[in-house]
Amino acid sequence: MAGYESASAEKGQSVLYERGVTSPSDRSTDEFTWTEEEETAVRRKLDRVIVPLTTFLYLLCFLDRANVGNARIQGMAKDLNLVGYRFNWVTSIFYIVYMFVEVPSNILLKKIGPKWYLPMLVAGFGFVSLCTAFVQSFQGLLAARAMLGVFEGGVMPGLAFFITCFYKRNELLFRIGIYVSAASMAGAFGGLLATGLARIPPWGASSMIIHTWRNIFFFEGLFTLIVGAAAPFLMPTAPGECWFLNERERRIAHDRLISKTGAGEHEKVRPRHVKRAVFNITNYICAFGFFFINITVQGISLFMPTILNDLGWTATKAQLYSVPPYVCACLVAIGIAFASDKTNRRGIYLAIFTIPAIAGFAILRWVTDPNVRYGGIFLITIGAFPGGPGFLAWATNNAGNPSVRAVSTAYVVTLGTAGGILSTWTYVAKDAPKYPTGHTINLAGQCCVLILAVAGIIYSKWENKQRDLGKRDHRLNGLNEEQIRDLGYRHPEFRYIH
Repeated sequence: MAGYESASAEKGQSVLYERGVTSPSDRSTDEFTWTEEEETAVRRKLDRVIVPLTTFLYLLCFLDRANVGNARIQGMAKDLNLVGYRFNWVTSIFYIVYMFVEVPSNILLKKIGPKWYLPMLVAGFGFVSLCTAFVQSFQGLLAARAMLGVFEGGVMPGLAFFITCFYKRNELLFRIGIYVSAASMAGAFGGLLATGLARIPPWGASSMIIHTWRNIFFFEGLFTLIVGAAAPFLMPTAPGECWFLNERERRIAHDRLISKTGAGEHEKVRPRHVKRAVFNITNYICAFGFFFINITVQGISLFMPTILNDLGWTATKAQLYSVPPYVCACLVAIGIAFASDKTNRRGIYLAIFTIPAIAGFAILRWVTDPNVRYGGIFLITIGAFPGGPGFLAWATNNAGNPSVRAVSTAYVVTLGTAGGILSTWTYVAKDAPKYPTGHTINLAGQCCVLILAVAGIIYSKWENKQRDLGKRDHRLNGLNEEQIRDLGYRHPEFRYIH
């Protein structure tokens, strides 16, 4: 069973450790008690606010990130003279900056609180996207994409950590899966929006006419900026402060998580928590898995319009035909997340769904018929897009206490973001229209995801077995209650989810 048990009686500990399932101890802390029905009602109320809010914010984040691919085939490449490797540098600079701000951003989030910090990031990248409509050169576009990385770098790990502050371990993947599925939703909406916005007649001052690709950045950025400004009025700071719950429900929402972790959600991040995250073996499995998944997810998101355009299709047809694969990916990702949470398993789903992605890239690599190649893109999206939330949830599940979880989330995403940097160089103009190098790199990457998922299962089962045999009990020797609680995932009674 994944989770924690209560500390040993001989140690005299009153700390409760997490369980992956509901039990009587999950529904009481000290003298305050509640029923399973009450907890279910509270969780559903949380679902009606927390999940849609985080999903919508990440949808805007991914939309403003990936719209450069839509803008490219709507005239931006010609207007800004994006010849040779210039477009690759435009996309790469974003991920380079993005990668270096993730961990510091999550530490700031823990200090400032999500109510104001996350909406500030959203408003920030919305403003940068809006300003991108006015760039006049390759150098200006590079600067805009770098600034976009500054604001977007903290959004994904920040939202992931935000969700973990409201839910138990066995409730996480379905919720994270829905919010990360916004990436595929953004891909679907991005194609439709780009088609519509690019058709808006030219407007603006005579010295700065807004048209076609500039409309994409301007209107998507403006909408994001408005949403970011309004988000603080909807976003709660913590379970005990939810505006949509009554006083008793707030207490239930708060206390069910105390009994879950034995550590407060407001615990400050200390150097020891960073060390715990860095030396967690499962973090490396999830980070490298996320790395290889990102090569595909970010690469396809940026280059799918170009790949479809190079099949001989018009820009409008390429934009519209990019929608169906993303819709399928979204539905499959949510379905996998739901099944994974119900069965309390992660690795097996990650391993199984690499198979269609591997098949899809094999088709793109060696098949020439445009219709068959388009079918391969469906296999890629439904196989690769569920991997992001899967690895991220797996890492947070096995992180332990909240402060380690905050660092682990950002740490895994940071290492994974390096895959986004590599993805920007997988599809280069000289390889058009077949892009053999890009498809080969992604094919190999998906094979690595399969190996890592299996390795994660094997390691988690082995480590759980060692703890069942009492081979980690020595870690409790000579520790007081606070030190035992601070062990997190190293506690002998903690069980990894596999």
